[in-house]
Amino acid sequence: MSESTHPLAGIEHVTVIGAGAMGSQIAMVSALAGYTTALVDIADEYVARAKSQLESRMNRDVEKGRRSQEDVTVAFDRLTFTTDRDGSAAHTDFVIEAAVEDLGIKRELFADLDRTCPPHAILATNSSNIVSSRVADATGRPDKVCNFHFFNPALVMECVEVVPNDHTSGETVETAVALARSFGKKPVTLKRETPGFVANRLLGALRTEALKLYEEGIADFEDIDVAAKTALRHPMGPFELMDLVGVDVVYLIRMAEYEQTGNPESLPRPAIKELYEAGRFGRKSGQGWYSYD
Repeated sequence: MSESTHPLAGIEHVTVIGAGAMGSQIAMVSALAGYTTALVDIADEYVARAKSQLESRMNRDVEKGRRSQEDVTVAFDRLTFTTDRDGSAAHTDFVIEAAVEDLGIKRELFADLDRTCPPHAILATNSSNIVSSRVADATGRPDKVCNFHFFNPALVMECVEVVPNDHTSGETVETAVALARSFGKKPVTLKRETPGFVANRLLGALRTEALKLYEEGIADFEDIDVAAKTALRHPMGPFELMDLVGVDVVYLIRMAEYEQTGNPESLPRPAIKELYEAGRFGRKSGQGWYSYD
């Protein structure tokens, strides 16, 4: 695509690392926005599954009139599904890492990307648990490293949090914000790092209060959900949302925050710990706060 028609001058090729639910949707967002995009994972079966799921989702969107067939077809033409990480990274302009939430793996990945990507390429992580300062020093370009955090489902949710570390340059932040806008998103720019960023900090405060009300015997969790929906106009209650996101995810996020802060208040609430240890992870396991067929 010529620079004059490209959504953002200077960014031609986007690489997304990790073909899970988040990574695959982020890659589709990028391709729909006009970027040559590569979705990378370590095994053929992962990228094949991502392609199949995206095709099903896009077909459904076309059937429901949410997107045109032409836009979807052209987007898939721009999107490559591959296990050749280095081949993609060698000519990329912007990397979005959406791999497993493991600091050791991320640091190794960022060090590899630093060696392979062109010097101008920005290396961003989608993580909201691991701040970019914890991976930036594994690279020789900490000024070009930041968090670029999407929300699930990335094809639908408009918010993207852009979070600099102490070494991130203003130019990197500006490029990340402009890229998010060109994706059709509404970027939120943080001034500095904090565990959970903005949206999850707000959500965490609501969740903590909901759990306290439940644990203190003030109200049943079902009634707390009803209050959130009917009084606050939330689309679902905090307990329903925990089941949707995964009780295990909620537990592990709190543990990751505790690891960073050392503050006992960051630890999972007792009710979450109990569900986690019982393997009641929510919809994915058939039982969490609620039971699912």
